[in-house]
Amino acid sequence: MNTKNVKVPSALTKLITMMLVIILWSCGGKEEVGNESMISGSSSKTWKANKELNAAGDKEKLSSDEKQETMQFYADGRFALGGGGSLQTGTWTYDQTAKRLSLQFEGQDMTENFEVTKLTEDKMVLQGDGSTMELEAE
Repeated sequence: MNTKNVKVPSALTKLITMMLVIILWSCGGKEEVGNESMISGSSSKTWKANKELNAAGDKEKLSSDEKQETMQFYADGRFALGGGGSLQTGTWTYDQTAKRLSLQFEGQDMTENFEVTKLTEDKMVLQGDGSTMELEAE
């Protein structure tokens, strides 16, 4: 059997290499949106705002009241938002597939919905109404 060495032009080799790197990079990303238990922990978990971005992506300064607010999520589907002398309660649901966190405040007909763009054990990023809020677990 007679085999010949086939030389591939260097430009083609570079193109194939670049395509392979792009494919591996796009497929190899770590899942950034976790499950429901990452929001509430085994019984409850408290979150505090760390950073807010406006619709243009510019950092917004958190007010002193916003810095004091905490949001506690309970594993049974309840939540409590408190700080600055006020307390709001209600129920929450999380659809991991749709990456959607919904908050139903007690005594209100409207539900607040947020896209969860990142959820880990200690960080949650919510997007809604054009703005983005980054929360950290306490």
